[in-house]
Amino acid sequence: MKEKKLKIVNEFGLHARAASILVENASRFSSDIIVIKDGHEVDAKSIMGIMTLAASKGSEIKLRATGDDENEAIEKLTKVVQSGFYENR
Repeated sequence: MKEKKLKIVNEFGLHARAASILVENASRFSSDIIVIKDGHEVDAKSIMGIMTLAASKGSEIKLRATGDDENEAIEKLTKVVQSGFYENR
């Protein structure tokens, strides 16, 4: 199991577009990936689950991956979150 704490840095937080980018990237991995915010755990591959977190800018989340590609999953998803879900391109 691999875990990483991150802050949401993009202006609008984990809104629909950002959530879809997170889910799209998480779905590329075979590992089970969970996103945790304020003790609430959701499947990172579920857009509805991600949306229920209501993670605004500055919120702290934790990514937890378990499986064969857990290290790669955490590395990639960390980049996605830290980039602000690619919103400033």
